[in-house]
Amino acid sequence: MLCNVKRITSSSICSVSKCLRLIFNTQPRDTIMKPHDILVKEKSSLWIFGYGSLVWKPDFSYVRRKIGYIQGYKRRFWHGDDFHRGDKKKPARVATLVQDQEACTWGVAYEVTDSQIDASLQYLYTREVVCGGYVTEMVEFIPREKGQATHHALVYIATSDHPAYLGPASDKEIATQIAICRGKTGHNIEYLVRLAEFMRCCCPEVEDDHLFSIENALFKCLRECRDIKRPDQNPTCQEAQKSPRSALQAIYGDSKKGK
Repeated sequence: MLCNVKRITSSSICSVSKCLRLIFNTQPRDTIMKPHDILVKEKSSLWIFGYGSLVWKPDFSYVRRKIGYIQGYKRRFWHGDDFHRGDKKKPARVATLVQDQEACTWGVAYEVTDSQIDASLQYLYTREVVCGGYVTEMVEFIPREKGQATHHALVYIATSDHPAYLGPASDKEIATQIAICRGKTGHNIEYLVRLAEFMRCCCPEVEDDHLFSIENALFKCLRECRDIKRPDQNPTCQEAQKSPRSALQAIYGDSKKGK
């Protein structure tokens, strides 16, 4: 993945309020941080970085958003989801971050302030930690727009020691799994395609081979399928063969609040 931005040293990180007392770097990676553990009440602003469904479906109030990236991680569809985009029998494939010092991951950072902080953390604790199996860490967020200061941002990461973690698989295997999974929030296909559309629209200069290769494998699967059908009847193989993107419009229509 190409960051297209020079590496920023730690000395260039913007100053963070002394009121913020984040302890992520001193905690084991499997520690689950509850909302009241994340920050003290005096803190009036917090940045939250999203790299999956949060880029297009935050579902919490925020003051502003910035497109940008974090370094040292690569996005991978290696985590299982048996709630939002899949179920117990057919767990969905959703994104997590894997450490890689040569990589970077693009997404969106949201600034929440005052009462938005507690509301967003409570919501994300349920959405990402309780229902998703993610843990929290702090990262350095680098905005896409030149000349802007970097921010310390909260990020949710699913680790390999979680029971829902699925691990690596081929693009075809991941795409096939995505094609047949659906959860309480909506279809797994929507999760993948909307993320790919975000990257094309907001980060057109960035190469994300993992993401786009899975998307291409999914469309090929929809064209060639004979037995794979959407769990709630659509789309048919004939529709998918004519226009995979058109066949997915109905899937977008019934997405609900959640991941």
